[in-house]
Amino acid sequence: MSELTLFLIRIAYLAILWIFVLSAISVIRSDMFGARVPEASRAAGRGSKPPKAAAKPPSKRRGSPTHVLVTEGGNAGERAELDQAPILIGRGSDAAIRLDDDYVSTRHARIAASGDQWFVEDLGSTNGTYIGSVRITQPTTLTLGTQVRIGKTILELRK
Repeated sequence: MSELTLFLIRIAYLAILWIFVLSAISVIRSDMFGARVPEASRAAGRGSKPPKAAAKPPSKRRGSPTHVLVTEGGNAGERAELDQAPILIGRGSDAAIRLDDDYVSTRHARIAASGDQWFVEDLGSTNGTYIGSVRITQPTTLTLGTQVRIGKTILELRK
């Protein structure tokens, strides 16, 4: 091989190595400090801009779920009301249900309504979101008592 070819291979190898190192640092930073909040969201939180109109939650029907409850795991007993949907679940400070679990991503999953039905959606987490023992890859319907496993934590919709 010519010297030029070897030189180009060395440069490419170093570039790939640095991309890997910077990616690892980025993941560690987001796990330690959480996700960045856009300036628009910060300004809205301080009251300088009027908040956008919230989506109307589904009408309350008899027998419909009212909250999400953590039934097993380090945060057992924690709950979030469904009238504040969509509900973000994860390790981040912006999560409605904040889980202190090493297997949970900063923004792990979301529970939202569409009409009279509730759905759970994985937000591209590393370790996945499970209903029973099945890993979900798209928004999946939830009913009362359905167990959703995120890391070592189990959540359920309850009345």
